[in-house]
Amino acid sequence: MRFHGGSRELDPAFEEFVRARSPALLRTAFLLVGDRGHAEDLLQTTLLRVAWRWSAASAQPEAYARRVLVNLTRDRWRNLSRRVRERHQSDLPQQASLDSADRIAERDALVQALRQLPTRQREVIVFRFYADLTVADTARALGCNAGTVKSYTNRALSRLRELLGEHREIEVQK
Repeated sequence: MRFHGGSRELDPAFEEFVRARSPALLRTAFLLVGDRGHAEDLLQTTLLRVAWRWSAASAQPEAYARRVLVNLTRDRWRNLSRRVRERHQSDLPQQASLDSADRIAERDALVQALRQLPTRQREVIVFRFYADLTVADTARALGCNAGTVKSYTNRALSRLRELLGEHREIEVQK
């Protein structure tokens, strides 16, 4: 950020970054925390921190933003573990067609399954499969090595298969 006559003016490159990448970063935040309101808050804080450090972040702003997002998410989980659990509600539309309802149910089942994964496994799945990052980029975003990413991915996918298989069994029994 630059200061001009007491007011703050954002770098046009930062503004372009925000316009171009905010939707993807918001999806990533949502998948990490499972709540749209919290995801929006995390994204706003992430973008503010990127803006503050734009001179350092501008070389690879998305990677920098992902790293900030991961750190904020981890801080949030630590803080949540110290208080009463929140109950999440789905963002279901008022009227939905059968196809749309099926897609919403599938998405909801996947989000519920993601919530049940340990934090690191959930982070790996979100970055690898939803943000479409490589193993190396995921490792950089999470501050670990590629072998750790592969290990967490393997364990997380196995657990998701179990959880989603249980979900399908429950649906069939209804």
